Amino acid sequence: MNDQNRREFLQNSGKLMGALALFGSGANPLNAQEGNKMTNLKPLTTLPTRTLGTSGIKVSVLGLGCMSLAYGLGPAVGKERAKEVIAKAIDLGVNFLDTAEVYGPFLDEEYVGYALSSSSLRQKVVLATKFGVHYRNVNGENKQVIDARSSEIRKSIEGSLKRLKTDYIDLYYQHRVDPNIPIEEVAGVIKDLQKEGKVLAWGLSEAGEQTIKKAHKELALSALQSEYSLWWREPEKSIFPTLKELNIALVPFSPLGKGYLAGALDENTIFQKGDLRPVFPRYQKDALKQNKALLNFLDEIAQTKQVNGKKATKAQIALAWILAQEDFIIPIPGTTKIAHLEENLGALQISFSENEMQEINKKLSAIQIVGDRYPAGSDMAKRVGK
Repeated sequence: MNDQNRREFLQNSGKLMGALALFGSGANPLNAQEGNKMTNLKPLTTLPTRTLGTSGIKVSVLGLGCMSLAYGLGPAVGKERAKEVIAKAIDLGVNFLDTAEVYGPFLDEEYVGYALSSSSLRQKVVLATKFGVHYRNVNGENKQVIDARSSEIRKSIEGSLKRLKTDYIDLYYQHRVDPNIPIEEVAGVIKDLQKEGKVLAWGLSEAGEQTIKKAHKELALSALQSEYSLWWREPEKSIFPTLKELNIALVPFSPLGKGYLAGALDENTIFQKGDLRPVFPRYQKDALKQNKALLNFLDEIAQTKQVNGKKATKAQIALAWILAQEDFIIPIPGTTKIAHLEENLGALQISFSENEMQEINKKLSAIQIVGDRYPAGSDMAKRVGK
């Protein structure tokens, strides 16, 4: 199925989508076709897959978070380096790429679009991006604002399609819940975008249990993107049961704690210009030092596991632990280095028995994590769990 035929198929399926039959059932004729298309364009390596909710869209069990290529963890790497990392990820079997219009802003999507400018590469991947968070001038200061009005979503999708050099988005997330716009209205806009062939599936990011249920009732959600890792297990309490009940995938960002769980940071780390981590309490010197108990425990586990005949790394243990929690979880570790990309994929060689997982989780529960995720009272803190 070429792009034009797929687009016509989506447009002619508008009534079906409007009735939620396409995304509300396990059988998905659209993604059966898309799956066949991707089968004919095999990467050099094939990875295990997991499915994005009831959409039928299958993705590699580890994705690639692309944010750090252009934003958030230091200077942007440049489009050629970004292309190299993304191309290598695809060669290694990673077919799930994640970005957002606010990363840069816009620059990260441009990098991803440049890397996927070959139509054959675009057809190999499941592409996720996000809408609803923008930079605007507020009282002379460039600040992030949340805006999920229909007109803004429309503007966002057109901008993302242009920057990503594509005519459809596989998975379109609302980046943060807008308290001023009912989630049912947002779902209605996405439903229209599906009818137009511009969006295949949708999701939320950092949303709370009640919003997830309301959104899913209006239009089946395929994924929730939220932070989840060895040092942030809050989603296990109420989010996991909700996702299980509704058959929605969890896509954890920062599964390696923005580098900390890989052993890449300590109290002596000097962060570069453009690195946002020093803003967060968990990356202050005292917290970085006091949380070493968790790193020591990771190293203890790593002593018992091997990858390619060598002792496993902290990063590999951290990712393998996430993958072992539930089969609806698809982490998206980010990196700017091919060596780290290859290291992360080594996590797929690690397995834990049920007894091992019980023992690991018991010991983890006894480790006190120092430092909040976001500064208390900040806009970042107020925007999650809504």
